[in-house]
Amino acid sequence: MSENEISKIVVITAIELHKSLGPGLLESVYENSLAFDLRTEGLSVEQQVPMPLVYKNNKFEVGYRLDLLINKKVIIELKSVETLLPVHYAQLLTYLKLSELKLGLLINFNQKLLKDGIHRIVNNL
Repeated sequence: MSENEISKIVVITAIELHKSLGPGLLESVYENSLAFDLRTEGLSVEQQVPMPLVYKNNKFEVGYRLDLLINKKVIIELKSVETLLPVHYAQLLTYLKLSELKLGLLINFNQKLLKDGIHRIVNNL
């Protein structure tokens, strides 16, 4: 399954979840609920995946964690904040670079309409 096919399923599933739960809950609620729903859709979902930093051929465990890794291809970074900041986009792009993956979705569930809170981030490897 391609990154685009995975992201389409994630977006549709996230929108349905948001319609059910609405905005204003903790990020962990959305993470666990979305992971459950995506597994129900037949996707492989890993939660809170450690993301080491490799610097000058040295690997450092510095506490970075991917919220969701789907089919080992797409990173999902979840937020439940009033406004996304530039650092949120940079965080996901950095995760993509560190993992050498191509596609990530930044999803802010604290929106009236979730479509306004979904952003695709592409790592141009």
